[in-house]
Order: sequence, then structure tokens, then C-alpha cells
Amino acid sequence: MREYYERRAPEYDEWYPGTGLFAARDRPGWKEELRRLTEVVASLSAGRTLDVACGTGFLTRHLCGDVVALDQSAAMLEQARSRVPTAAFLRGDASALPVRTTASTASSPRTSTATSSPPDRRAFLCEARRVARELVVVDSSRVGSDADEAWQERVLNDGSRWQVFKRWFTPDGLARELGGGETLFAGRWFVAVRSP
Repeated sequence: MREYYERRAPEYDEWYPGTGLFAARDRPGWKEELRRLTEVVASLSAGRTLDVACGTGFLTRHLCGDVVALDQSAAMLEQARSRVPTAAFLRGDASALPVRTTASTASSPRTSTATSSPPDRRAFLCEARRVARELVVVDSSRVGSDADEAWQERVLNDGSRWQVFKRWFTPDGLARELGGGETLFAGRWFVAVRSP
């Protein structure tokens, strides 16, 4: 999984605007929903935020306040640094967060819960609770999926093929996974939940 994200980093953001290999996908309402989601992220209280699994920083750039962005992929962090120069960056694993101080919010835009195994998810949630007073998770919506989870083949621009574990959530399902919480966003493509 780590090598996949290292190799995907330079092309990862093609997914958001629907370019490259994503150009032929039919995603009704995608652009409007993505705009609304970024508004929700931008409306989160300005404070000290640890952005876990920040990826390329696509959503990180909308967080207000003092942001520390963390990802296990050096290539993803390189992309994020160019997008969010005001943030601090750490390379590390979501299941063993390399921070001691308490943040106001730990956010996880899209990968810590969606692509990790059950033991890693439990470790991430335990770690997030250790370092933050609240947790905000943005993840994939269950609306357009026939399953809660599945292995998927992903093809990169270089033609390489990868097997990636993927999960999809209803707002209530994500809240249950987090131990309770309120829905911040519920769409066809994304869900976001805040858990105190």
C-alpha cells in the first residue's frame, strides 16, 4: 500500500477535477458536491489541527488555523508542501501518531478509515483520541456503492496495477465507527462526521 501511494502522488489530484484516467468517468453532481465539501472543511473552527493522512493537501489547504499535516508517503507530503506552504509537515503512520501535544481537532480526510485494516483503524482512532479533543473524518459515501468494503484494482498512469482495500460509509455508520458523532456532510460521494 505504501508503494502505491508513493507512485500515485504525482497523479493523485487528477481524481478531484476528473482529468487523466478519470476523464471518462461519469460523476453526476461531483463538482458541486466537492465545492460544498470544501466549504464544510473551511468552516471548521480555526485552532490547532492535526491533519492525518493529508495526502496531497487538497482538503488540507481549506483548514483554518495552525495546521500540522501528516502522511506516511514522502511523495504525498512533497505535493502537500507545495499546496499548503503555511502548514507544518510530518511523515508518519496514522496508527502511531508521532506527536505528543494535544490538538483541538484531528482531521482525517479520506484515507485513515477508508483504506486500512480493522487493527490499523482501531489504532488510528485510539491515537486520534490521544492527541485531540475532537475528530473530524471525511470519507467515501456508501450511496453509490454496492458494498461496505471491497478490494479494488487501481491502474496508474504508468499502467501499473494495484490492489487497494476500500470502504464506504453512511453518515451513521461512520459515526458508529468513531464512537458517536454528528454528521457535517452527507452526499453521494462524500460523508463527513465530527466526533467529540
